[in-house]
Amino acid sequence: MLRFILILAILMVSTMTSMLFGQNLEQPEKISIAGKITSDKDESISNTIVYLVDSTQKLVKTEYSDENGRFVFQNVAKGMYQVQIVENGKTRYESLPFEAIQNIELPPIVLKADVQNLEEVVITKTKPYIERQDGKMILNVESSITAAGSSAFEVLEKAPGINVDNSDNISLRGKGGVLVQIDGKAVQMTGNDLANYLRGIPSGAIEKIEFITNPSSKYDAAGSSIINIRMKKDKRKGTNGSITTAYGQGKYPKSNNSLSLNHRNKDINIFGNYNFAYRESFTELILDRRFYNDGNFTGAYEQDNFLRTNFRNHIGKIGADYFASKKHTFGIVANMVSNRYNPTGKNASDVFDETNSPTSRFFTNNNSRNNLKNYSVNLNHKYAIDTLGTEWTTDFDYANYGNKTRQNFITRYFDLNNVENQNPYLLNGNINGDLDIYSLKTDFVKTLQNDVKIETGLKTSYVKADNNLEFYDVSSGIPVFDPTKSNHFIYKENINAAYINASKQFGKWSAYLGFRVENTNITGEQLVDNTSFTNNYTQLFPSAFLSYAINDNNSLEFNYSRRISRPSYDQLNPFKFFLDPTTYKEGNPYLKPQTTHSFELTHILNQNIFTTLNFSRTTDNITGVIAPSENNQQLTVQTDKNLNTADIYGLFIIVPVKVAKWWDIASSFNSYYGSYSGTVAGTTLKNRGNFTFNCNSVNNFKIGNGYSAEVTGNYRAREIYAFMDVDPIWYVNLGVQKKFKNSSLKLAVNDVFYTNRTTADTEFTNYKEHFKVSRETRVAVLSYTYNFGNSNANDRRKTGGAEDIKQRAGSNNG
Repeated sequence: MLRFILILAILMVSTMTSMLFGQNLEQPEKISIAGKITSDKDESISNTIVYLVDSTQKLVKTEYSDENGRFVFQNVAKGMYQVQIVENGKTRYESLPFEAIQNIELPPIVLKADVQNLEEVVITKTKPYIERQDGKMILNVESSITAAGSSAFEVLEKAPGINVDNSDNISLRGKGGVLVQIDGKAVQMTGNDLANYLRGIPSGAIEKIEFITNPSSKYDAAGSSIINIRMKKDKRKGTNGSITTAYGQGKYPKSNNSLSLNHRNKDINIFGNYNFAYRESFTELILDRRFYNDGNFTGAYEQDNFLRTNFRNHIGKIGADYFASKKHTFGIVANMVSNRYNPTGKNASDVFDETNSPTSRFFTNNNSRNNLKNYSVNLNHKYAIDTLGTEWTTDFDYANYGNKTRQNFITRYFDLNNVENQNPYLLNGNINGDLDIYSLKTDFVKTLQNDVKIETGLKTSYVKADNNLEFYDVSSGIPVFDPTKSNHFIYKENINAAYINASKQFGKWSAYLGFRVENTNITGEQLVDNTSFTNNYTQLFPSAFLSYAINDNNSLEFNYSRRISRPSYDQLNPFKFFLDPTTYKEGNPYLKPQTTHSFELTHILNQNIFTTLNFSRTTDNITGVIAPSENNQQLTVQTDKNLNTADIYGLFIIVPVKVAKWWDIASSFNSYYGSYSGTVAGTTLKNRGNFTFNCNSVNNFKIGNGYSAEVTGNYRAREIYAFMDVDPIWYVNLGVQKKFKNSSLKLAVNDVFYTNRTTADTEFTNYKEHFKVSRETRVAVLSYTYNFGNSNANDRRKTGGAEDIKQRAGSNNG
């Protein structure tokens, strides 16, 4: 299958080369024409259509102004032109004829802010569900009907190229170590805790999700790729906002609610939002675990684990921007997250001996109380030095995360006649975690006279995590401290970084080159056994981008980046979380960071069809494993280990099709070959993997009279991921929507046939496991959104300087 990928790559490259050299190499040099639209009150006007016409008044191109009022006509031939804005058949603005012989910046276009005209010039574009911009794949969640009433996690796990394993670890196009952000600021959790956090965010509060597979050097080097969830932001003037409420019913009820408010005038912009989610859900995990010694069967467990969880998630944000002058903007943003959930689990286990005969059984009840809190504040300043884009920005971030978890386990043991044959085992655990993050960064952008854009910046961050885990055996009625399960872990980290990027557009070519250097200093202390470790290293992270416009319909992009995925704080913390007496989760303080070299070649057809060939090699690949304990082969441990390498060869295609005026299809096809090498639990892999693929198709139907419908289908083929062999998965979602003047009503049914369940096998030298995971994926949701307010306004600039380190805060850090 690797041969198939290589042959496909050669065919694509040769085809693109033929197209490239089949063009007339003497074509006239193309230029760009840019400008900005403002009101006579010096406010930017976005989403306005702008026409470029030639000397014969023939239409050449159209563009929309962005949130800053800017528009750019790319790849235009030299000549005489005019810029026009036409509204309802009447010319609202028309420039004088001008000659464009090189890249040109037009004088600002000022539209009169009168009541009759200014608001009418705003035009809303209908966004496709999937699109690509500036090297990013974008999922416009607002455009999806079936996403209504669900959570951010449920939207994400159904996205093209995304896989989520049974431990809720997220991978993108076969690559793990993904960095998840909210509005450019990293989410402070990983694994199950990240999933639980995202399950508390209503999809109605999300505008879009950006998938950045090869971030530039301006981004923090953390993460093999970046998934950035953009929340909705009101862009209208005055006081305005939106309200969304949704109710869902599967096996258990769910409710998502959000309120967004914004007030803006000439000098200040005040904004805030609040989201509340109540969600009850379940996870059922069925395990068949078999143990061996030198190939000889020694025993087995058959286990059924049912976990019910109720989430009560509060997420709030409030902030303000003060426009002190045309050049200086000051801002402050404060965030609050409170997530309470009380999982109750029941485990039933049958024990088998070396003859595969049942010998006994035990039952474990788990009642836990989890209280995760996060408070953060960002202070920012923007200095716009000139009108050519020269600016200097500064951000300071502080965040605190707290976690209090109470775990109570009761295990009862029975013989085959269901007679209790020994005293119950009672285990209580208390986890108290505290994490402080400080970050300061500054960035400078300058456009030189030769159209070279320079970006440079500095950043420093400091992290301290203090996690205290105490377990007590209360079987006798008196709590007895258990030092074998307890731990007090203190982790400190300082990262200092600097970067410089240079970019230039010349003719049909656009080029970018960047370098980032990061110095990392780490110390860790385990107070229970009085041990410690340190790790200090400095690494360089280059990135490059090159694009070529073959003609008006075809272009090529190539990009490269080197990234690092540092272990999250809970992955390093050697605490234990018990599922039952035979199974627990444990951190690995000796886990090393993984580094990834990633290459992509993308062909773009008509700015509509995107085909990407990619290759990545990850060294010291961090892999989640479920394997026998090194101290007791009858115990199973879920932890993270470093594999030597993980190679991914991939092909990713996005194809939108307009079947009819009333029927649009947005489809994606993601295929890759994963190859994994390394040794874990006495088991060695050498280039183990397979060719796999997943297909995603979103069908939108415009019924008329404000009604529309959506049918989404997804199929994931069998995948071999390191030690795990995962069976195929498919599911179908349905939805219908009715739009009113200022509101919308949506009804969706997800996983109609209840087929979205994971079945897989894991195998090590002395251990085999077959498992099946079922979650509450079949849910009917009714959602209502009401928008209020007026007119159009600016969007605020994104802020934050702690994006990389916040992602890695784990379950003990809120």
